[in-house]
Amino acid sequence: MKRCYFCKGVLSKERIRHFHQWGEDVVLFENLEVEKCTQCGEVFLEPKTVREIDAKAKEIREHKTSTRNIVIPVVAAVN
Repeated sequence: MKRCYFCKGVLSKERIRHFHQWGEDVVLFENLEVEKCTQCGEVFLEPKTVREIDAKAKEIREHKTSTRNIVIPVVAAVN
């Protein structure tokens, strides 16, 4: 894809951090190659990348294997 599906802006390859969540489980993927719109910031993943994310996330959920673990503070909205 050369143009953004939404705003028709130009896409460029970038490496990002991506949080993937299933219920209460969250996995952070680092250094993930994506195409990102230079105009609106929308991120596009290739089908191969999505399959790899799903496979790795399943492996982590089933076997609790990961490169490293981090602590993320959770804060409820204050009204």
